[in-house]
Amino acid sequence: MFFIQIKNGDYWQAIAKGQQLSLKESVGERGNFFLEDGKKILAKNIKKNIIYVFPEKIEDKEKTAEILEAIFNQPKEEILVELEKNQTFKKEIDDSQFQKLEEQTIKGVSGNEIQKRFYPQNSLAASLIGFVNEAGNGQYGIEGYFDDLIKGKQGFQKEQRAPLGYLTLFSSGEDDLNPPQPGSDLILTLDYNIQFFSEKILKEAKEKWDIDSGEVIVVEPTTGKIISLATFPSFNPNQYQKETDFEIFRNGAVQRLFEPGSVFKPITMAAALEEDLITPETTYEDKGYVNVGGPSIYNYGKRVWGKQSMTNVLEKSINTGAIFVEQELGGKLFLKYLEKFGFFEKTKIDLQGEEFSANEILRQGYPRDFATASFGQGIEITSIQLVRAFGAIANGGKLMRPYVVEKIIKDNGEEIEIQPEIQGEVISETIAAKLTSMLVSVVENGYGKSAGIEGYFIAGKTGTAQIPLKEGGYFEDKTIQSFMGYFPATNPRVLIFIKLDNPKGVKTAEYSAAPLFRELAKYIIDLWQIPPEGEESKLSSSPFATARERE
Repeated sequence: MFFIQIKNGDYWQAIAKGQQLSLKESVGERGNFFLEDGKKILAKNIKKNIIYVFPEKIEDKEKTAEILEAIFNQPKEEILVELEKNQTFKKEIDDSQFQKLEEQTIKGVSGNEIQKRFYPQNSLAASLIGFVNEAGNGQYGIEGYFDDLIKGKQGFQKEQRAPLGYLTLFSSGEDDLNPPQPGSDLILTLDYNIQFFSEKILKEAKEKWDIDSGEVIVVEPTTGKIISLATFPSFNPNQYQKETDFEIFRNGAVQRLFEPGSVFKPITMAAALEEDLITPETTYEDKGYVNVGGPSIYNYGKRVWGKQSMTNVLEKSINTGAIFVEQELGGKLFLKYLEKFGFFEKTKIDLQGEEFSANEILRQGYPRDFATASFGQGIEITSIQLVRAFGAIANGGKLMRPYVVEKIIKDNGEEIEIQPEIQGEVISETIAAKLTSMLVSVVENGYGKSAGIEGYFIAGKTGTAQIPLKEGGYFEDKTIQSFMGYFPATNPRVLIFIKLDNPKGVKTAEYSAAPLFRELAKYIIDLWQIPPEGEESKLSSSPFATARERE
């Protein structure tokens, strides 16, 4: 005993320590997600206790089942059935149960305390957030895009074994060697109330018109900040394993292409206005159809409008008027502006898996393809591309990068604030003001009336697009109905895009998406207390004088 405890005590103590303690590689806590107010949490970590049972290592299954009965709060007969299967299994237990396990020496049983990702708001903004899989990797949305930044850094943690070496416990004291480092926290641009309301009106759309899917995007056009990004249907990231259709995880606003229809017409109009080929008062004679090779292209409902101005073309959403404008531009200029508006590239939004189309068929230069693209058919884009392009009209011609993360807070307390990014200037401020005037007239005098709010100038455009068939052509009974608008038009604070996929029992966006826009816009006006525009300021606002004079 003298030789063991005193003379060679340090040696044997080191040997004992080596048997009881070892170093295990571990990962620091994942960063949290906060909403723009910095108070409400969208994603955080909770700890859970996991017990692993290895039946093949258990010598006396009957006795082990008796011990586990008190720990698991489960009849020993049921536990014994599991043990007799000779297959490894795990259970999640609470802290008190874990404490009981620590007091036992159970051969073939191992315990561990691990991190679990938790989403307190459940399905709110789920397609934007994404989720963390069982391996601890971010999937989709913000979780996927910022995975490397928010994932904790690896370090070493002391691992302690019980006397027989079967139960593993982890220490987390200050004496850890090179402890794991937590990941960065993220402050998002989302407004909780507006996000919640956006998802609410999509559920209303499902009830009213049985939509297949839908999106609501609210953005601050002067910066590109995403105030709300809602999709339907949604899922609960806390229970993502229950989903059988992986399509539900994809964010339609950034990961699904569609043909926008008439909501695209202001883009065509912007190009021709910028090139000084038309003015809002320029007129043409509508015959109800245009021939550009192949079957004739008609207006909606085969309406014939006669002599119409360019403002009338937007107000009444006249297809032949958009074709007239595109033909004034010519194919090369038309493509040039589509490229300037960013329709052949990603927006670089900070969400995982953004898609885009190079629109190769359109760029081959066939006159008929240019003609249909002028009113939003035969061109594939994402909702976020369209929102960015419209935002440029609202923002005096400046194309802003859309983004959802406003601030990054590192584990050392350093804060990195994300700055708005101008990606290009597509039209002049003067032309943007002229086009805004025309879009105000759409809401005051045209098919966008149901989006109007008394006391406010709202610039907007409806869109009712045909849905293409895979084998060519279009569905006769399916449409995508949308509305894009911004307000106050004289100094835009908010841009909203409503998109409804295949609503039933309603023919056009005038009766579906536009009223939903009004509902959401009114909610934001009340929430943010945006003051009305007085009659005096209305009449004196030069960009809208033309619309007022016509009225």
